[in-house]
Amino acid sequence: MKTGRVNIVLIMIALLVGCTTIKRSDPAQPVPVPAPDPIVRQRPSGPLPPSTRPVYNLAGYPEAAQQGYIDGCETAKQSAYGFKDKKRYAADVQYQMGWNDGFSICRSKRK
Repeated sequence: MKTGRVNIVLIMIALLVGCTTIKRSDPAQPVPVPAPDPIVRQRPSGPLPPSTRPVYNLAGYPEAAQQGYIDGCETAKQSAYGFKDKKRYAADVQYQMGWNDGFSICRSKRK
């Protein structure tokens, strides 16, 4: 008997909440659009300085692999920090392994 009353009260509350009105903007008034940033910031070519690089916990891996992982992961995420050092990728096996791992792991997280 008590559960029936509780259910009725809950249904009444749901109906009352569903009947509330929402103030909508006047369709005749245009929606304000924020002004574009007058300064177009572009990332400089080449790898970023260490102070601006994203931080990942890659303890135990060689520094070249860590740097490659960060570059590959940020490239997969299509962030401003994404970069592939093609010369280093071709010459440094550790960087290449890190870049490939970072790219494939972070790309699979996006899907």
